Amino acid sequence: MTFGQSISTCFSNFANFQGRARRSKFWWLFLFSSVILFVIQVLLAFAPDGFPDSTAFAVTASSIIGIVLLIPFYAVDARRLHDTGKSGWLQLLVLIPCAG
Repeated sequence: MTFGQSISTCFSNFANFQGRARRSKFWWLFLFSSVILFVIQVLLAFAPDGFPDSTAFAVTASSIIGIVLLIPFYAVDARRLHDTGKSGWLQLLVLIPCAG
């Protein structure tokens, strides 16, 4: 599966937590997310000094992009776990440190 097909499939099935996902879909979405967030950070690092509230804008832009990518990422992660024979609920284990 190509990069474009994989990203298109991940976003068209953004709320589908059933079924299976190939390893390539997971890693293409991970790469896509990383590149988007990296590009935002690089653009803001080279922003002119007069750019108003560049730190606030960087945090806001990264947060919005992160939230937009969060649900598709959790969905493809759950489908990837199903493909390995595990429950999709296992991805909630990463929230244990946050819950205290």
